[in-house]
Amino acid sequence: MTRQYTTGNASISFETPVFIQSCASIVSQKEGEGPLGSCFDSVSSDPLFGTDTWEAAESTMQKKAAALAIEKAGLDFSQIRLLFAGDLLAQTVASSFGTADLGIPFYGLFGACSTMGESLSLAALCTAAGYGQHILCATSSHFASAEKEFRFPLGYGNQRPLSATWTVTGAGACILGCNPPARPVPGELSTLRNQDTCAVITGITTGRLTDFGLKDSFNMGGCMAPAACSTISEHLKDFHRTVSDYDAIFTGDLGMVGQKILLDLLNEQNIDISSVHQDCGMLIYDPQTQDTHSGGSGCGCAASVLAGYILPELIAGKWNRILFVPTGALLSKVSFNEGDTIPGIAHAVVIERREL
Repeated sequence: MTRQYTTGNASISFETPVFIQSCASIVSQKEGEGPLGSCFDSVSSDPLFGTDTWEAAESTMQKKAAALAIEKAGLDFSQIRLLFAGDLLAQTVASSFGTADLGIPFYGLFGACSTMGESLSLAALCTAAGYGQHILCATSSHFASAEKEFRFPLGYGNQRPLSATWTVTGAGACILGCNPPARPVPGELSTLRNQDTCAVITGITTGRLTDFGLKDSFNMGGCMAPAACSTISEHLKDFHRTVSDYDAIFTGDLGMVGQKILLDLLNEQNIDISSVHQDCGMLIYDPQTQDTHSGGSGCGCAASVLAGYILPELIAGKWNRILFVPTGALLSKVSFNEGDTIPGIAHAVVIERREL
């Protein structure tokens, strides 16, 4: 059992870290053609992933990511105590249909694009409390299933404004545990460990619902940036830290529009993160060669970038401590069509490189 204690108004610190034992990422062709294409475990040229519907494709993608993370950790499904998973779709159908036959006790989550931060936070709490030796976190999104549910059918051919982001077709999964990952064995799938270093979670900050009154579903970055600002400033206050205590701060999918709003909002509080800030939605696509406008978004954006790029680079020594802050716009087709505003949420997870 890991000792944990609350700090400040919204945070929890783990005196003994929670270990990230493995991770896996699955994406489609457009993501594979982006700057991080070589980082992902699998790139599929078939956006339907061998199925007949977009929803089934997303379920298949999430299941493959979960199974690969389990395989990388040298485990089988029966050894996973809990599964925290979610997606963008109503009733989290991609997660429930995708993982139903795994036989793992399941909690379905909805935090919109912040879901990977939500799942990592809850899994870290359970691991630290001794409620499971191995806990799986997974999430996914699919461009076509999201467009179908929240905006327009693809065949409609509507014009997208420059503030719009492109929903990532991707899935990411991580396994958390109370013990370090095993040493990598030549010829086998690698665990999340580089000789005597590994990735650990040392703290979390739970976000608050933040609503600035925006109603534009084509400006997700603007809807989510205030929540990212709230969580980042709260985190620094709760942990008595400054921006210089982090080698990088990664938001989930604010895109170019949302990033500017975030930096402006934080500057109003005399917090300048411009030198260390990166956004997963801006990393996954090339704005010069890919028509994604403001960048990438979706549950699978932050999840696949975390599993495919951030964690391996952390292990390799590029950073020693990062703050991972997935961001979500809590939009439903019902509330949006009734003219309601779009509140945002962001959850922060402290991830560090540690020697064993």
